[in-house]
Amino acid sequence: QKWNMEPPQFQKMVKLGDDVTDEKYGYPPDKRPMKNLLDYGLIELDKPPGPTSHEVVAWVRKTLNIQKAGHSGTLDPLATGLLPIGLGEATKALGVLLFGPKEYYALARLHANVGSQSLKSVVEELTGEIYQRPPQRSAVKREVRIRTVYELEVLEEQSRLILMRILCQAGTYIRKIIYDIGEILGPGATMAELRRTRVSNIDEGHGLV
Repeated sequence: QKWNMEPPQFQKMVKLGDDVTDEKYGYPPDKRPMKNLLDYGLIELDKPPGPTSHEVVAWVRKTLNIQKAGHSGTLDPLATGLLPIGLGEATKALGVLLFGPKEYYALARLHANVGSQSLKSVVEELTGEIYQRPPQRSAVKREVRIRTVYELEVLEEQSRLILMRILCQAGTYIRKIIYDIGEILGPGATMAELRRTRVSNIDEGHGLV
């Protein structure tokens, strides 16, 4: 009787038992051999300040003694945080992460004191679809493009220092957002620190290495 109460589209479905994975087609996640992990693995790496993203990937290749590795989303040398690194064939799947949002925590330094209300108005103005031209030090062509800022909030203010959280579309330049905030307010602003905490559905909660 319970089966007949299911919606019509589900009544023909057959429930499979808890069958053991056939090793001809794969392995349970906790029993994958090292070779498979090196050929199809993804490292959720916590990038330190200093090296470029390219240098970090080169270190991973050398450390693991593999020929192929790549990263998803370049971080500036001084930036820290989540840098997903695909190993072997997993590099082909890194582009999927570009479809999801990215989250950053940024520390900005205003060149003069401004009122909290003025800052709030600018933050609201820069939330949603915005126009951006990549900065001079970038790996892409410097053409104006549209990017979406899903969330932009000021977490803390101390004199001319502002801590912000930004959830945005991939390809958004946080340094440029901070620059625009300074230009709109008048005195100017520069980015002091930047940390990435999320790439698509991967975040710091997964436990970075």
